Amino acid sequence: MRFVILGSGSGGNAAVVECGAQRLMIDAGLSAKQLTLRLAQVGIDPGTLDGILLTHEHGDHVRGLKVLLKQYPLPVFATADTAQMVRETGVAGGQWKLFEAGRTFAIGATTIASFPTQHDAADPVGFVIDHQATRLGVVSDAGFVTPNMTETLRGLNGLFVEANYDDALLDADTKRPWPTKQRIRSRHGHLSNLQVMDLVREIAHPALSRVVLGHLSADCNGPHLALSLLRECLTALGHPHTEIHCACPDVPSEWFTL
Repeated sequence: MRFVILGSGSGGNAAVVECGAQRLMIDAGLSAKQLTLRLAQVGIDPGTLDGILLTHEHGDHVRGLKVLLKQYPLPVFATADTAQMVRETGVAGGQWKLFEAGRTFAIGATTIASFPTQHDAADPVGFVIDHQATRLGVVSDAGFVTPNMTETLRGLNGLFVEANYDDALLDADTKRPWPTKQRIRSRHGHLSNLQVMDLVREIAHPALSRVVLGHLSADCNGPHLALSLLRECLTALGHPHTEIHCACPDVPSEWFTL
């Protein structure tokens, strides 16, 4: 299994996971033009995708879907509430495949375990993608880490998780009014660096080979800060071998192999 982050940030989020010959996109929050361009940059024709998994309906996770589905009638996997919210924005086409949050389903030889997340969306979810006993966890816009989420994410080989803000930088930010700050750090907002570290403390094990941080705030976090805190955490846990990276909003990442 390998995966690539096409872009991750407040301006848009999308990633691709390759499981053998199968290719799955997770979210489509960049414009269709950017999705197509960045897919080409990492060697993928959009028509070869086997499906799109949606975490939730917010624009930075579905922005390119309307135009992309007009060009490529791909299967779209989403909860019923997420699908309804997306369709109400005028998205048509595609082959909609509905699942219930918390249920496990198969796409070809790949097993997808969904789990509910706490975010201010209709029915947000995260995923654990399992192919031939290799497991990748995907957590985006999670609000806070629930016990169910922690249990579902045990035994991973790789983790792609949002690390949206640093508490001190968010407090010091002058661009965001107090209600916005409260929403970000609420139980229906985003995960902070410290919350990600708490999650990693619970699920880290010798076979966790890679952690990729995404959705970093441009004002209230930074790659160096987030990575240094995570490296300190993993080293203290006895897992200095785990590779860590930050996804960028503007360019695709490298391919990460598990």
